[in-house]
Amino acid sequence: MTDTPRTLAEELRTRTDSGLVGLLRTRPDLLNPVPGDVTQLATRAGTRASVVRAVERLDRFVLQTAEALAVAPDPCPYGTLVALMAGDAGDEAVAAALPRAVAALRAQALVWGPDDRLRLVRTARELLTPSAAHPSPTGLGPTVAEATAGMSPGRLQEILAAAGLPTTHDPVSAVAALTALFSDRTRMAALLDTAPAESVTVLDKLLWGPPYGGVTDRPAPHLQWLLDRGLLLPAGARNVVLPREAALHLRGGRAHHTPEPLPPALAPVTERDPQLVDNAAASQAFTALATVEELLKEWDLGGPPVLRAGGLSVRDLKRTAAALDTTEQLAAFWLELAYAAGLIASDGEADERYAATPSAEEWLKLPDHQRWAVLAAAWLPATRTPGVVGTADAKGRALAALGPHLDRSPAPEVRRRALTLLAGLPPGTSVPAAAVRARLRWERPLRGAGPGARAAAAPAGATVSGAGAEGAPAEDLRARLAQWALAEAELLGVTGRGALSAHGRALLGREPEAADATPAETDAAAARAAALLAPLLPEPLDHVLLQADLTAVAPGPLRRPLAEALGVLADIESKGGATVYRFTPGSVRRALDAGRSAAELQEFLSTHSRTPVPQPLAYLIDDVARRHGQLRIGAAAAYVRCDDDALLAEILADRRAAPLRLRRLAPTVLAAQTSPEQLLDGLRAMGYAPAAESAAGDVLIARADSYRTPPRSAPGPVPDGPPPPDRTLLEAAVRAIRAGDLAATAERKPVPAPAAAAGALPRTTSAETLATVQAAVLTHSALWIGYVNADGAASQRVIAPVRVEGGFVTAYDHTADEVRTYPLHRITGVAELADDAV
Repeated sequence: MTDTPRTLAEELRTRTDSGLVGLLRTRPDLLNPVPGDVTQLATRAGTRASVVRAVERLDRFVLQTAEALAVAPDPCPYGTLVALMAGDAGDEAVAAALPRAVAALRAQALVWGPDDRLRLVRTARELLTPSAAHPSPTGLGPTVAEATAGMSPGRLQEILAAAGLPTTHDPVSAVAALTALFSDRTRMAALLDTAPAESVTVLDKLLWGPPYGGVTDRPAPHLQWLLDRGLLLPAGARNVVLPREAALHLRGGRAHHTPEPLPPALAPVTERDPQLVDNAAASQAFTALATVEELLKEWDLGGPPVLRAGGLSVRDLKRTAAALDTTEQLAAFWLELAYAAGLIASDGEADERYAATPSAEEWLKLPDHQRWAVLAAAWLPATRTPGVVGTADAKGRALAALGPHLDRSPAPEVRRRALTLLAGLPPGTSVPAAAVRARLRWERPLRGAGPGARAAAAPAGATVSGAGAEGAPAEDLRARLAQWALAEAELLGVTGRGALSAHGRALLGREPEAADATPAETDAAAARAAALLAPLLPEPLDHVLLQADLTAVAPGPLRRPLAEALGVLADIESKGGATVYRFTPGSVRRALDAGRSAAELQEFLSTHSRTPVPQPLAYLIDDVARRHGQLRIGAAAAYVRCDDDALLAEILADRRAAPLRLRRLAPTVLAAQTSPEQLLDGLRAMGYAPAAESAAGDVLIARADSYRTPPRSAPGPVPDGPPPPDRTLLEAAVRAIRAGDLAATAERKPVPAPAAAAGALPRTTSAETLATVQAAVLTHSALWIGYVNADGAASQRVIAPVRVEGGFVTAYDHTADEVRTYPLHRITGVAELADDAV
């Protein structure tokens, strides 16, 4: 092997183990399955799917460097690359950042070769080289040689003569002469000095792209001047193109209009007291808990039905938003958050509907800080994206909340990276969301962009006679994911006033950049975050303040038993820092229907109020209780029973009772031709307070049972490609690749044909195999063997035999890096290795 690698495989073979580990870590798709040797690794690294994934993960400057290499000569000296990136005038920032970019491309096996012969991997060159169908962000067009391919020799001679070059009958030398002219700064400047002003204006329009334009059958004189000298070359029936060499001269040698060697600064910054930020985040965290709790309460008896195609209908989403007193988009977020945490799910019945899960019961019993940790730990790695709810899918159908097709695999990476950028700022410091999006766009300019991202970066065409307006690229998915991530972090209380809170930093873990944290590390980080949040959350109260206007004010969050009991006895009138409850005849009757007596209600209010029970409230409870149950309703079809026959006579005489079709059966009994439920509602609408009774005459307590789904698992994130490999797997993979490479490339002693055929397994007789293996045991030498396993798969291996007995050979397998036992009858043949092969 020469000192200069001739292929990517040869260069990878010279890398250290740590270099291969770095390659496999940044491109984990190369590990599935583990390559058999370095040649297989290089082949897989050059496949289109793998290269596309690798290119998508380049930052903007590294991508610009790769794009410059795609328009440079192949191979490209480092000096030529510097000239393309920094221009003739030079740029110190670009020159200083270029070694990092080249090293990054080398590390990912997208560039190989020494500095004087840099080569872009062929597949990457095909992806990034400009063409009419796929414009490059550089805005450059084809070379002179590419644009003149197929041009008649006579036309080439005309261009040479008009440009003042000596004519030649050889098209190759003619193209070379024209290329040399356009690449020579002095001669090119002299040629352009003779150009009409209108011709220079046309070149300026095509300078930074798109390089293509249209012309008429009879071009204007200033266009004809350009066409005659090859400064515009044909690109179709009525299209022309500015050749690459001419464009680079006009640009001063730069491949990009604006190289971006440094990431955009996170600015302007706003500094706040970190304690103020933590308090604001904690307040929002408590609001998030209350909102999810309200959602579970709303669906306690069963939620809305599941659409046939999956998800929640628009009408049910609106109802849920109204119940939560929020917008439909925010309601979708809370629904998806509860779904990701495993608190709600579909019940799986024939008439499928949504409901709270058994896990929701356990969640409600946890302390507030632990409940928040459950929600935050579910949100951070989630791939379901509520921000796309309401948008159209590929078939034009609106995406429904809780429905399929909401997963966006880049979401966890973007979410964690956005928070990591905030974590890099001093505590209490915030920056505008636009600054975070700009940084993320620089870090992954192609990641998450649509199929037209490259075309958006370089518009497809222009008319040479008019002004070429460049269109702005549409906002890509990654930018929208970042916007949603920052908004959701604020809603959840991970951030406060735009700055990352202390418990938000803890949630990211000890290494915020590590997106491949194990479940145990994730749980530990959530526990640390919960511990930091706990002292910031308000302590639940055990009292309210009763007022004379039949209201009760809860000056803070109430303990759960108190909040549940008060929610039955009164209606919530307003929420906020203090919750206002209002007592009404209907709410008091609801408490009585639930089995409470008037005395119990009075005692409950006296115990939990810091103010005396107002007289109007006491009178209200006594009045409703006095009339509650005076009328008894049961099933006949339905009947009304009352010890006061005068009251029954009053009901019969009331015109509002006509729809109930009542008739007297006895002095204390009325019969109705309606159901007991309709009779209850009808009499209550007339102002009475009847109570339902059982067949035995006992009062029925109206206490609905909660509805829960069967046990359900929370939805798992959809992985964005193969999972990041751990260090153990990486080291084992490198050992296997090295061993396989040894087996494939080890020098062997000559063997008789046909065993010596290239790539063939060695073939020896059983006696020869046994004798050779036994000799290797005595001499402690290595052998090259052909082996067929029980599944019939053939492979080549390098082994060092230890002993031979019972028809088996025990040997150290260099390929597998372990001691193995092989049946002799499965060894197709053996060959000795050269003395210095191992």
